[in-house]
Amino acid sequence: MGSELYSVNEFEISTMYCFLYSALMRSHLKYYVQERLRELGLFSLEKKRLRGDLIEAFQYIKRAYKQDGEGHFTKAYSDRTRGNSFKLKEGRFRLDIRKIFFMMRMVRHWNRLPVEVVDAPSLKVFKVMLDGALRNLI
Repeated sequence: MGSELYSVNEFEISTMYCFLYSALMRSHLKYYVQERLRELGLFSLEKKRLRGDLIEAFQYIKRAYKQDGEGHFTKAYSDRTRGNSFKLKEGRFRLDIRKIFFMMRMVRHWNRLPVEVVDAPSLKVFKVMLDGALRNLI
């Protein structure tokens, strides 16, 4: 008989422990990364993507893109709108693919922005105020 370093049962148990440990660490790693980004004053990839979308929307709405932005956004005309003065109309769709289209993806976030951010006089001012709003918004 030869001496085995591990029996089959011990090997399965150690494999199971390794799997559970890595799964546990993976879930904690996400929170660790978010905390580190917050400490360093940086945005996550999700916030960076949203920031870019909102900057593009600002340029379309303020007509920085001459003909390209015509008719892409619909202003929500209602007496019940609170917050900023340029709320956009949210669409309802049957297909999920349309929900991720740029124009629809950022409408809910745009409508949640404060008045002073939406009414910024220039793109440079908008970016600075948007960074402050995103830290509190999401």
